[in-house]
Amino acid sequence: MTDDAAAAPTCLARPIPGPADDRAGGGCAAARGADGRPLHAAALRFFWGPMDCGKSTMALQMNYNHARQGRRGLVTTRIDRSLGPQVTTRIGLAHSAIEVTDDLDLRDLVRDATAEGGRVDYLICDEASFYNLDHVEQMAELVDGHDVDVYAFGLATDFRSCLFPAAQRLFELADEVARIQVEVLCWCGREGLLNARVVEGRVVREGAQVVIGDTVDSADVRYQVLCRRHYRSGDLGPRG
Repeated sequence: MTDDAAAAPTCLARPIPGPADDRAGGGCAAARGADGRPLHAAALRFFWGPMDCGKSTMALQMNYNHARQGRRGLVTTRIDRSLGPQVTTRIGLAHSAIEVTDDLDLRDLVRDATAEGGRVDYLICDEASFYNLDHVEQMAELVDGHDVDVYAFGLATDFRSCLFPAAQRLFELADEVARIQVEVLCWCGREGLLNARVVEGRVVREGAQVVIGDTVDSADVRYQVLCRRHYRSGDLGPRG
């Protein structure tokens, strides 16, 4: 072995194919996946905020941004306001989605999609606070074991101001946690923090953790975002 050969570093990473495979020139780069991104760079990210802050809108924007760059992903949801297998937003955007049930394994979902001849680079998980704990563990495994980026969007707390179990687990496991910065205001003008459940014009504090409703006044069960002061007092304001 020559001194020059001995001094040359050994590259253990998988080369990136290029013109004429670029191997003749001895090129070397970090190992990359089918979408061109470095392997083991995937992450689990949780974006949260109160109702009306644009979580589903951001989820669809995220999907659009990744898809237009050639990445392939799946969009999932659970208990969307439409009660259908789609992600809907209050500003009129919508996208078909896979409904997440208790017995759905997100890992199997990705494996099945891959077995059908495609690949899955990322997963958009809307309404993630309504997923179960197993689903959150599966998200983490997809990131760590399969290099699939997972973007989860959901509420942090329920109508009692208690953390949803899935949201708590996402806070514990996610590589990145970010509060969505679109400001939602309480009727008094302060920042809205908490989701109050309103039935027959009154804030209720008992009942099932998940009850489908909306923020429109005509709903039998509706939700209103309040600041902490007015959430605690149950004051819905002059239009409450």
